[in-house]
Amino acid sequence: MSEYIGLDVSLKETAISVRRDGKRIWRGKCPSDPTLLAEMLRKRAPTAKRVVFETGPLSVWFYHALSAEGLPAICIDARHAKAALDMAPNKTDANDADGLAHLAEVGFYREVRVKGYDSMLVRTLVAARTRLVRITTELSNQIRGLMKTFGLIVPPSKGGKFEDNVQRLLAGQEELARIILPVLEAWRSVRIRAAELGRQLVASARQSEGCQLLMSIPGVGAVTATSFTTAIEDPANFKKSRSVGAWLGLTTRRYQSGEVDYDGHISRRGDPHLRGLLYEAATVILTRTYADSDLRTWGLKLRERIGFKRSAVAVARKLAVIMHAMLKSGELFNRTSSVIA
Repeated sequence: MSEYIGLDVSLKETAISVRRDGKRIWRGKCPSDPTLLAEMLRKRAPTAKRVVFETGPLSVWFYHALSAEGLPAICIDARHAKAALDMAPNKTDANDADGLAHLAEVGFYREVRVKGYDSMLVRTLVAARTRLVRITTELSNQIRGLMKTFGLIVPPSKGGKFEDNVQRLLAGQEELARIILPVLEAWRSVRIRAAELGRQLVASARQSEGCQLLMSIPGVGAVTATSFTTAIEDPANFKKSRSVGAWLGLTTRRYQSGEVDYDGHISRRGDPHLRGLLYEAATVILTRTYADSDLRTWGLKLRERIGFKRSAVAVARKLAVIMHAMLKSGELFNRTSSVIA
């Protein structure tokens, strides 16, 4: 007989539930360490058929570590699991593990594709650089705001010019300088680290054939191309290029019940960072790219009818479809045949 296992994973402990032949045969807890967890599962469930847990901060680590231990690890969508777990009258880790084990036994779940370690490393690089860039912006805005209080207006500038302008305005302001200069030093340090990560990101994009293909699209740079390729990983993961737009949450929701049937806003499911990057690329195509293409022409016509923001979302969705098709075919961006339904 096969056992079906549900794991409710938290940072310190993992609740375990084991079912066999429609009944729970054991449940308990174990430290959230895949090695220790694998040892316990081999003891309590030697013929495990499915080991199910939800998406979360530790899901990538757990999936690869448990798979390396020879266990049939399955990561399922937490949104889908929530509907079933909410049926329990009491919300506890043990009850959640029981619910996941029940889902594993009946097969009523949606498995999530877990990204590989290489893709996660590159995605971590992108996320770290993005965070540092935002911190530099926050620090520079903080400096501007503090200095405005004393009538010192820092002119619009970036990089070294911003630092020079701040130093110039602080001349003769010794008391204020003792407050502002430490913040300026932090801004300088974070900016240097962000530049270092940026160089690593560009070097990684140059070594990737997929990134080089995607960067042939006007408005798509190293960050967007790298984020897209690491999110998709293998183009074969999607049977149709059209599915990528829905996967990234760029298609409209639909509500239909009886005589009521209407489309709402976009679903905003999937990777929010990548969705934002595609929206930025679409904005560049519509506003700052002067090279004509079927995609830009289509987007400009759409802007006249439905407005800029909605047309930018539509271009972002179509851009995601085009980028997947390019990765699948290995062809560069074609300006005259780029509009794919």
